[in-house]
Amino acid sequence: MNDTSPYSRWYRWLRLLRQFYTGSFVVWLVWILFIDDNNVRVVWSNYQKMQELEEEKEYYQEKITQVKKERDEVFGNRKLLEKWAREKYLMRKPTEDVYVIVDENNQPIESRKSE
Repeated sequence: MNDTSPYSRWYRWLRLLRQFYTGSFVVWLVWILFIDDNNVRVVWSNYQKMQELEEEKEYYQEKITQVKKERDEVFGNRKLLEKWAREKYLMRKPTEDVYVIVDENNQPIESRKSE
């Protein structure tokens, strides 16, 4: 084919357009990945932070259920309330010491349910 054929002109235009779109895509990709406010580094750090927060959420939900269970167990009984205050917050009279006797599972013996 010579340079005067209509196919060679189209071929040159298509080659220029292909280079334009390829170049535009590369510029857009660099912009999105590195320059934009929501670039890859920011998105990754947000993902890591979200994972940490999910773990904290699970931890605190477990603690909430534990506290609710403890509350239901203790606040229904006056003797258990006093025992709980002495064990948990080390409340005592000035002239006494508080000892907690635990079983093999490290649970106070008084708090076990009747078997």
